[in-house]
Amino acid sequence: MDKYQLIIDGTKVATNEHFEVRNPSTGAVVGLAPIATAADLDRAISAAGTAFAKWSKMPDAERRALCHAAGKKIGEHAEELARLLTQEQGKPLNGMGSRFELGGVQAWTHHTADIPMPVKVLQNNNEGRIELHRKAIGVVGSITPWNWPLIIATWHTIPAIAVGNTVVNKPSPYTPLSTLRMVEIMNEVLPPGVVNCITGPDALGAAISAHPGIGKIAFTGSVRTGKKVMASAAETLKRLTLELGGNDAGIVLPDADPKQIAQGLFWGAFINNGQTCAALKRLYVHDSIFDEVCSEVTAFAKTIPVGDGLNENSILGPVQNRMQFDKVARLTEAAKKGGGRLLLGGEAPDRGCFFRSRLLPISTTAIRWSAKSSSARFCRSSATPMSTRRSRALMTIRTAWAALSGPRTFRKPRTLRFNFNAAQRGSTSMAQSSRTRRSAGSKARVSVLSSEKRACSRTRMFRSCGRDRKEERDNR
Repeated sequence: MDKYQLIIDGTKVATNEHFEVRNPSTGAVVGLAPIATAADLDRAISAAGTAFAKWSKMPDAERRALCHAAGKKIGEHAEELARLLTQEQGKPLNGMGSRFELGGVQAWTHHTADIPMPVKVLQNNNEGRIELHRKAIGVVGSITPWNWPLIIATWHTIPAIAVGNTVVNKPSPYTPLSTLRMVEIMNEVLPPGVVNCITGPDALGAAISAHPGIGKIAFTGSVRTGKKVMASAAETLKRLTLELGGNDAGIVLPDADPKQIAQGLFWGAFINNGQTCAALKRLYVHDSIFDEVCSEVTAFAKTIPVGDGLNENSILGPVQNRMQFDKVARLTEAAKKGGGRLLLGGEAPDRGCFFRSRLLPISTTAIRWSAKSSSARFCRSSATPMSTRRSRALMTIRTAWAALSGPRTFRKPRTLRFNFNAAQRGSTSMAQSSRTRRSAGSKARVSVLSSEKRACSRTRMFRSCGRDRKEERDNR
């Protein structure tokens, strides 16, 4: 059994305690991750601070060349990292799995290293000259999740070091091994202390966000944890970047072709087993094609191989961890008790975190969609124009309890209103679903795309995708 070590100041650092990291496909132990202490955290931040003094003064071209070198090194070890990532995260090697993620890591690293950051002249006239200079902050604390551990660590790290910062990364305790190994590989070409990696329980993340030696926090994870990170970072007035959970929706209008859109709808929801913040969480389908959409998406889902990620034939893998698996199981049971019907699957094998419910159960109870209704994923909708100046329509739907094999927390949505004028006239073309990310404190938003821009909503709950009505009046 491999015992992994912390990466501090360019070297491996042993710890007295470790924790098991298990393969969600089999339950087997993949390796033992080190548990960093408060002293280890101090040491990592001190090393990053010392490295910052030289790294931030290095010529921009040299820093960027070293970022390219780090990307090249990762590429040389891409297959090794992909297999380790699959073992601890569960995602398949193929499809949009581990090899796909490692490709993204390399592409993002090289692309970021080539982004110029020139001095920007804001004003240059007889009143004076004003220039905008971007300067490095210092030590950046990076806290990364388990769904896309390597590419999100890259998103945090490469932009930070490219402009002269140094980084202390703390990966999720569910997927620490591949990040430790990737940072070790990066340190073969980067100066010591520029990128450090420490692992441990969630309490370690709280210590990072509160540490006075950290100048900025980059966090990707849940809204609940993001609030805690923001609160602890406030004590030292750290700069802060939060990328939090989404609650994204799609809409299928009546003139859509169910067979043509089935594949896109499926992968919009189930990329990375649905374990992606931007994945489709709710789908509103017009009543006239509801049954056909259900049939086509179910048919496509039956063609997707699900199994151990190390199997070259697998396209989807297990739910990543037992806590998320239990949430899916509870939601499925709630759906059954509520009278829902499963379109496909719904059973769990004895081993691993697999769940054979790749589609949502559909409820047969028609309700008014409001903030008081239960969370839903796959919904039947119909529209009746209201007697208002803007001719809005309030969606009446049939709800679907979530039983997706993804781990997201399902939020209670607000009342949804949008314009169905063009749909009523039969002038819309095939609609596509569009998703927008949702961060803490923002309202859920949905975009409806159509060749008839006037069919798009203008209410505050939806992004407008049409031109101002004044243009329409002027053209008459």
